[in-house]
This record gives sequence, C-alpha cells and structure tokens, in this order.
Amino acid sequence: MSSDPVRSWPAVLFCLGLFVAACMSPDQASGVERSLRGELKRVLVLHSFGREFRPWSEYARDIKAELERRSPWPLDIQEHALLTARFNNPGPEAPFVEYLQSLYQGALPDIVLTIGAPAARFAQRYRARLFPDTPLVLSAVEYRLIDRADLTDNDVVVAIRNDFTAAFANILQLLPDTRAVAIVIGASPLEKFWMEEVKRELKPLGGRLELIWYSDLSFEEILKRAATLPPHTVLFWGLMSVDAAGIVHESDIALRSLHAVANAPIFSYQDPFFGGSTVGGPMHSVAETSSRTVSVVIRVLGGTKPSSITYEPLGFAAPRYDWRELQRWGISESRLPPGSEILFREPNIWERYRWQMLMISAVFLVQAGLISGLLHERRRRRLAEVESRQRLAELAHVNRYSAVGELTTSIAHELNQPLGSILTNAETAELMLRATRPDIDEIRQILADIRRDDQRASEVIRRLRSVLKKTPFEVRDIELNDTVREAIGLVSAVADGRRIALSYMPAFADLHVKGDPVQLQQVVLNLIINAMDAVSDADTKKREISVSTMRAGNQAEIRISDTGPGIASADLANVFNPFFTTKPQGMGMGLAIVKTIIEAHHGTIAAENQASGGALFTIKLPLIR
Repeated sequence: MSSDPVRSWPAVLFCLGLFVAACMSPDQASGVERSLRGELKRVLVLHSFGREFRPWSEYARDIKAELERRSPWPLDIQEHALLTARFNNPGPEAPFVEYLQSLYQGALPDIVLTIGAPAARFAQRYRARLFPDTPLVLSAVEYRLIDRADLTDNDVVVAIRNDFTAAFANILQLLPDTRAVAIVIGASPLEKFWMEEVKRELKPLGGRLELIWYSDLSFEEILKRAATLPPHTVLFWGLMSVDAAGIVHESDIALRSLHAVANAPIFSYQDPFFGGSTVGGPMHSVAETSSRTVSVVIRVLGGTKPSSITYEPLGFAAPRYDWRELQRWGISESRLPPGSEILFREPNIWERYRWQMLMISAVFLVQAGLISGLLHERRRRRLAEVESRQRLAELAHVNRYSAVGELTTSIAHELNQPLGSILTNAETAELMLRATRPDIDEIRQILADIRRDDQRASEVIRRLRSVLKKTPFEVRDIELNDTVREAIGLVSAVADGRRIALSYMPAFADLHVKGDPVQLQQVVLNLIINAMDAVSDADTKKREISVSTMRAGNQAEIRISDTGPGIASADLANVFNPFFTTKPQGMGMGLAIVKTIIEAHHGTIAAENQASGGALFTIKLPLIR
C-alpha cells in the first residue's frame, strides 16, 4: 500500500494558492480560491497487485498518459496499491481502509478509478465508508469478476472478456500437431478461480489436447519442467503473482525467465506480455481498454451521470504475432488467420540499407569497369613480360656466346690437357701389354688416370653446354654457393693463363634462392671476365679477383672485387646503361644484361670503388623463407 508524493504537486500548488490569496483582499482571495477549486480534478487510482505488476501496470500507465493528454483540467492523480491480493492468504484489509479514510477525510477525490478485479471488489466493498458519493470507474476487470449486486448508479464498468476457447484454437491453428498444453498459473485465490474457468471452457477439447497444470508447483520446478517438455507441447502463460511455494513474483520478470529456458513456444492472451516472450494471437488491446476508460473518466468529470454510460465487455482484438518467435519455432505465416498483424519483423538487408546498397552497387559497377580495364592491362602486361623475358633470354644467350668466345682459348687448353693425358696413358698401357709379363697393378693405375681425365673433360663440356644451351627463363630453387662455384670453374683456367689469382670464399651456410641457374652463372661470368680485363690492363704487380657469398639478413649477397684501377667516378652512374662501354671493342651490353637478369630475379646490383683500389660489384638476391 503506497501513495506517490510526486503526483500530489497540484495539491501543493492549491495550498500555495490559498496562501497567496490570504495576502490579498477578501474579494480577490475568494475569486482565486473559487478558480482553483473549479479547475483542479482529483483522481484516485487503486491498483490490484502493485503499480509495476503486469499486465495491469500497462493499463494504468496507458490510462494515466492518455488522461493527462486529453483532460481539459489540471489533474491531481493519487495512486495506491492493494498488495494483499498477491498472497495466498491475504491479510486483513482494515488497516488499509483506515489509512485511506484518514488520508482523504475532508478532501475526497472527484473520481475513483480501479485497475483489475481485486481493486474493483475492494472499492465496492468499502465505498460506503470511504467514498460514498464519489463516482467509481471499474476498469480492466473481467466481466465474470464484477459484483453486479453492489453496483450503483454512480458506477461505470469498463470490462473485458477472456475467450480461452479462441486462444487455444489459435494454438491449434498455428501448430496443428500440438498434443499437450502446459498451463503456467499461480496459486493465489484469483489464479485458482481462473484455473477452474479455463478447465470449464476447454472441456470440448478434452479429447484433442492434454492440459498440464503447473499451479501446484514452485516456479523453480516450473522452469525445470519447461526446459524438458516433450515434442508437440506448448506453454500457455496465464498469470504468476505467487507460486505454490508462497513466493511472490513480478509477472514480466517470471515470464522472461521462463522464455529463457523453455524448449517450446509460449502463448498468452495478455497484450502486455507480447513482444519478446510470447508468440501472439488474439489478445486484449491495452490501447482500446485505456481509451474507453479515459473517455468515461472525462465524461464523468464533465458532469455526465455514470448510470447513463454503459458498454459491452471488450473481447480480443485482431490477432498479432511476433515475427521473431514465428521464426524461432518454425511457424509458417501461411497458417496465420486472415487479418493478422505481424510485428517486430526484421527488415532484410535491402530494406534496411537500401540507399547504402544502391551506393554499393554503383561502386561495384564502377569497380567492375576498373577491374575489367585493369585485367585487360594486366593481360597485356603479362604478354609484354613474357615477350620481354623471351627477348632477355635470347639476348642473354647471345651474350653467353660472346663470353664463351672470350674463353675459347682457355676452354681448348682445359680440354686438351685431359685429352693429351688420356692419349699418353693409353699408349703407355698398350706398350706394357706387349710385354711377356705386364704389371697389372700399374696398368690398373693407368686406367684410373684415364677415367679421371675423361671425367674432367666431360665436366668441362657439361659446364660449357649448360652455359651455351638455349632455354627459357626458368625459376626454381637453387643453392647459390654451388651455382657460383660452377661459374668460377669455367674461368679458372683463363685466370691461371693470365696469371690472375682468382679466389672464391663461399658462405658457411647454404643460400637457397629462387632463380635461373644458367642466367645467374652468366652474371658471375660476365663480372669475372670484366674484372680480369680490368686487372690485365692495369700496370700492377698484384692481380687478384675475389668472389665471395654471404648472408645479409633475409638476402644472399655475391661480391666480386678486383685489384684493378677501378671505375672512373663520372662513369659509376652509367655502367649499367645499355651501350655504355669503356672498351674499344665493347658493345656496352654486358652489364646492362647483368642488371636486367638480376632485376628479373627481384634482386639488386651495385658498383662502387674500394678504398684500397679496384672495383666492387655487389649482388643481392632474396632468400627463400
């Protein structure tokens, strides 16, 4: 039982007005008092279960908002709650009656409005003691709960009518395979009354449906059973003010708890429970009941006799359904009755982001055009790259022939040496075999020498063929130390013939890169031949060429240095340009081809002069991770 001090602010203003009037002349004060008393309307609202107990709290909230909006007078709305209706064994009502009597003695409300059946019965029972001549509006009360014998000419009833047959017919229409309905209802006297009414109305469905009653269970046990319902079972939410264990519940909180664990759809005939927990169907309309109640209150406050205002009980409104629950339980919209309204439908992506989708489509069209153009350009570029690589391979092949041409003398010498040894050893073996008792061990050593010299000549020819063969650009995993070593093997004889010390220091670890071994060998050959030319032309006693490989971070490096005169400072920026040469007979394509090959391998090459003299070429290639 409570009252709202905030709602009594018009009374405070009224008292303040009287105080101001006391400071005025008698005539002025009398006019102000009459004005205030003529305009202010006092409305007493009696709640059945509490001001925040659904479904009646929704009726009260709607009625107050509509009344304040439509009232032509300032209102003083007082609210009190008859909490005893929420218990299995209601306590005495006398203290609450005395409280109201003392509160409104000498300042009776202009109208009393009750919300729900318990408040209506209380007002009818004690109206003679509390408000004998005050108009009484009984709202949101089911017509079967109205005590018509106690109605007077000063009463107006805004009743509703529960149609449980229609509610259960809706369940069977949406889910025709339903075999059982578990009915969730509390254990208060009012809830027990409605349990009997539901049983009576649903007798015709006894052979079609099994009704499971939860009125004798605690709400905790109800939740456990709702989580393990058998197939083809639904839940019907009646009311839960107090469970069989005597625990008081807030209906909306209890329903949300049930919805969180239930493995079956929940139906109800109460509009305030719709929208988040129940599937829907035919339900009472809070808006319609509230609008009718407000119209009655305004007419009575305006002077209309209550006895002249009569209405038929309000039945269920047109069925409404929660789209989210229909989707959750797989209920087809084709099963809904004609005239149904579907709420909370989630818009599809086109409806939700129409303009964004149009913009995205436009962007996609533009992008499609750009991508098409880019793909065309990419195809042309790839064709150009293929053609460029083909030209590079051809040019590199010509360059290799040129380089090998410079090595002809040394290659011939390197082949003649093992061939001459083979001939000498063969002649010696032939003479030894003519003897009466040839030395077999010595002949065996001669044959071993012949095999070694043959393999040496074969290796020279293999290296020469690998350099001269015409193959397309082929990228594969190679070990850089071995590739460089083979290239050095081709020019080592030339270096010896020119009295040049050619040294090679490989990296301690393997250097695996992706590349074409033939072309990388060509790079090393070109740079070593250029270094030998530079050292041979120099007038110096120290003729050395050093080749080394190493790892620098995620790159492999090949360094080729010499002790020649180096590169002129003015020529450093141009040494890799096509047709640039400092040799009288040179074409200027060697280093240009070298740079092109290295860049095709996603590497870099740089030339610089050493502080101690001579040139240094550094090649960097990405290592395979």
